Amino acid sequence: MRYAKEEPSCSAAQALDLVSAVTELHGLSYQELNRLLRDSENYTVQCLTQKGSLIKIDMEKLAGLLPLHLTAVLMSSDRDESMFRYLLCGIRLLHSLCDLAPRHAKLEQILLDDAKLLEQLLDLVFYMLVVLSGCRQEDYNFGSMSLVHSAMVGCGLYLLTGFISSQWQDLVHVLLSHPKVDIFMDAAFGSVRRVINCLKMALSAYSIDFSTELNLTAEPVVNYLCQQCEASLQFLQLLGQQKMFRECLIKNKELCGKGGVLFLAQSILKLNIPPQFVESPRVMAAASRIKAKILSILLNLCEAESISYLDEVASSSQSLNLAKFVALEILELLKNAFGKEHSFLANTSRGYPMGLLQLNAMRLADIFSDDSNFRSYITTCFTKVLTAIFSLSHGDFLSCWCSSKLPEREEDATLEYDVFSAAGWVLDNSSSTNLLNAKTLEFALIPNSPPQASYAHQRTSLFVKVIANLHCFVPTICEEQERNLFLLKVKESLQMDLSDLLPGFSFPSGAPKAAMCLQEPEFLVKSCRIFDS
Repeated sequence: MRYAKEEPSCSAAQALDLVSAVTELHGLSYQELNRLLRDSENYTVQCLTQKGSLIKIDMEKLAGLLPLHLTAVLMSSDRDESMFRYLLCGIRLLHSLCDLAPRHAKLEQILLDDAKLLEQLLDLVFYMLVVLSGCRQEDYNFGSMSLVHSAMVGCGLYLLTGFISSQWQDLVHVLLSHPKVDIFMDAAFGSVRRVINCLKMALSAYSIDFSTELNLTAEPVVNYLCQQCEASLQFLQLLGQQKMFRECLIKNKELCGKGGVLFLAQSILKLNIPPQFVESPRVMAAASRIKAKILSILLNLCEAESISYLDEVASSSQSLNLAKFVALEILELLKNAFGKEHSFLANTSRGYPMGLLQLNAMRLADIFSDDSNFRSYITTCFTKVLTAIFSLSHGDFLSCWCSSKLPEREEDATLEYDVFSAAGWVLDNSSSTNLLNAKTLEFALIPNSPPQASYAHQRTSLFVKVIANLHCFVPTICEEQERNLFLLKVKESLQMDLSDLLPGFSFPSGAPKAAMCLQEPEFLVKSCRIFDS
């Protein structure tokens, strides 16, 4: 009963009841809890414990005391795995109670209408994210604690939708009205970065030792961590799609001025899937969607109206260099996406959407190439790939860039996160023995993709815009050495063998490359006219 002495507002007996209540009730589903409440007298339910004893739990009292109790537990100096598991049980139960509240007037009055309890719930989530963002992964090797940590972040974030609102504009309104919203932003992005590190540790552990025993647990565990990463990142993405939140985020010095978001992007874009998992379509697709979502977050920031995100990034040499590294990763991603041999879009047809990774990367390439801080850098790093595209055979060029019916296209999806299932998977698989028998947990993916013709149009349009941006020279903004830099780089690239840049495509031999380079842009212009018509 270690937690009893940590409860500041309850007696030892009350704290003991809370611990017992959390331990016994967290595993009950929404339907089971609803049945217990419906059959109860005065909101007091009877529960048979694991030890066989019958206890009575006042659900009204439990709902009112649980947020403060969990906060007190979190403040305990003894932050070991058992404490985090208990907290995860408590968060799971809290979310179930919030789901039940609209159907039970007393619970609704306590959990959804009480301003004081709302403040306690926000404090709980904020403080939990601060603690999780500060946890150092080097303090423990990959194992069950990594799974608990990842689940805590996802469940903690989505608890906000449980007791505030599932409507993102309403959730943003409440968050922005909180005096500690900047702390929340820092902690949320920091904790998601820690979850990404947990996934990296798992991939590293399995790639080093892929024994038979590990092989049996590898895909369910990695798939689970991928889903936790995606769900947590998706939460930040959906917040960032709200203009008010985006405008507040852009003013956060740690995340934007000092590169906090870029560090998260760097960590995600450097995420490499070991060969053991390349044949797993669900893992490959999840990794692709994770990368697509961080690019979407960067796009949202670039769309902020009050402050230019790229100007903010370029205000210091450290963040500027970090942004250039991220830009280089995006260009490398595009180079791989343009080559046939590196395409993983075939996984889409197997029921695992890959996300709009290529399209989002092209949107960012358009934005970076149109910014004076990055134009020459993009020109230097990406002109070879663009020249290789110009040099494709006539048929390949037409099918890839001048057709509304692409042989492959990306499909996006929104992950439908379930707090009860996410927490339950970790709590049920607490040992290596359980992990050997663990079933793969899969959340539903709700399709969210543009029509094929629209996708092809956007892709070609972005390609043309990047070329136009790189060719542009504004004397009052650009430096003199940038004049004709793109054309000079194209000419330089034409002297090289570019076939290795786009593996899987055929390049015509014998025809003068310079002549081809002059002719191919006409196809782009024609394709745009076709789409416009």
